[in-house]
Amino acid sequence: MTTTLTPPRTAARVGRGGFGALLHAEWTKFRTVRGWWMSSIGALLVICLVGLLATAAGNAGAADGSSSLPVGPGGEAVNDNFYFVHQPLQGDGTITVAVTSLTGRIATDPGHSNSGLAPWAKAGIIVKDGLEQGSSYAAIMVTSSHGVRMQHDYTYDVAGAAGTVSAQSPRWLRLQREGDVLTGYQSADGSKWTEVGTARLAGLSDTAQIGLFVTSPSAEQSTGTGSGFAPAVATGTFDQVTLGGKWTEGTWQQQQVGAGAGASGSYTQDTKGQATRSGTGFTVTGAGDIAPVVGGPATSGVRTIENFLVGAFAGLIMVVVVAAGFITVEYRRGLIGVTLSASPRRGRVLVAKALVTGAVAFLAGLIAAAVMVPFGGQRSKSNGFPVLTVPSGTELRVIVGSGLLLAVASVFALGVGTILRRSAVAVTVVVVGMVLPYLLATASVLPDGASEWLLRITPAAGFAIQQSVARYDQVVTVYSPSSGYFPLAPWVGFAVLCAYAAAAFAVAVVLLRRRDV
Repeated sequence: MTTTLTPPRTAARVGRGGFGALLHAEWTKFRTVRGWWMSSIGALLVICLVGLLATAAGNAGAADGSSSLPVGPGGEAVNDNFYFVHQPLQGDGTITVAVTSLTGRIATDPGHSNSGLAPWAKAGIIVKDGLEQGSSYAAIMVTSSHGVRMQHDYTYDVAGAAGTVSAQSPRWLRLQREGDVLTGYQSADGSKWTEVGTARLAGLSDTAQIGLFVTSPSAEQSTGTGSGFAPAVATGTFDQVTLGGKWTEGTWQQQQVGAGAGASGSYTQDTKGQATRSGTGFTVTGAGDIAPVVGGPATSGVRTIENFLVGAFAGLIMVVVVAAGFITVEYRRGLIGVTLSASPRRGRVLVAKALVTGAVAFLAGLIAAAVMVPFGGQRSKSNGFPVLTVPSGTELRVIVGSGLLLAVASVFALGVGTILRRSAVAVTVVVVGMVLPYLLATASVLPDGASEWLLRITPAAGFAIQQSVARYDQVVTVYSPSSGYFPLAPWVGFAVLCAYAAAAFAVAVVLLRRRDV
């Protein structure tokens, strides 16, 4: 691309007009070079185009061409599948139970299963604001490998006593409702109680459904080619069920909440969701999970916001080319002397250039993300793919963060361009330092450990600002860069990129003052 740069008329007056005139002069340079502003528009378009290509395929497994996931109280997509023995509670009350066993079966092939438990198989007592998937809840439970837990509204998890349960070592659980506050207790003997946690369920109905539940997510298994997940079920034995408050004795009902567990093959010919009365309690078998949905492997079929913004790396390359050229063309054309003569305070020249290129790059990233996040979601749903719903605050952070990612990358390229004074070399340095590590880490080219280190110590860490999927200790999946999980939190990863950009910019200012006299 041939770039013709003509000093603007305002250049001679910059020294007298202050920073505002300098900023206007740099903006005039930028907008008068057709290749620069067209490349900036091209960055916006390429992000959208790659996103459209990524969402073009249809889901042959979708029965009706559409798919959706339940949404929890916080706006996140959730799993809400479990077997429930319940009845309504009028107002305040308690339920107390002893869990005497938790066993399970894991599917080994279609129609058959072997004994075993997923680590997060769970059995306990729950209050739920209706039987609809995604409705608010609080529960206290025993788990296969993580002891007693109190969880509520899908994302909140508090640990209680460790250990497993058996007939010789039962675990007593109690859930107490007072208005919209639920308190969970645990006991080893049914006499001495310890509080595990509390939850406030705003707007909890006066007639909430309360009772016993059992569920089990898939179990991780080793295969010939690595690890995978097999459908699993769990069976919990509850004894000495005691009620306090306005219950209607003898009106227990039972059902599978959510159809997903059965449809996924968790229930086999020798395991099915059910509950049977057993003395003063119940034996309940269930499958599914009560937890947030996470992104997981690409083969899971669940799309995330990141899938719609996969073209960000291509748009970033284009704004890096523009930002590096914004300074190196002045060296190549011999115009740097004119610019510095018009503005002797050289640090301000780079600040003005950074504001211009950064603002243009920010708008390109912001507009592209603002278009692709809603449009990509709608397109994916119409093609039969469920989309991982996230809270509105997360969605806003991803959209604004996409603009910030391109803006800081352009400032980084401007600094490197000033240091090296050659556009091609500067662009290569930025792409090798930022885009290449991102592609290697997210494309499963490297082992997970190496990929995570690349996304910690290189400027590619900045891509974490676009991450919408969250890591939950109570959900087992493949938490790796290839599944959309960055090792650093979104703003921490972005701070790493900012540190690289700040360092490059600071060195550029020093060299501009010392070298270009």
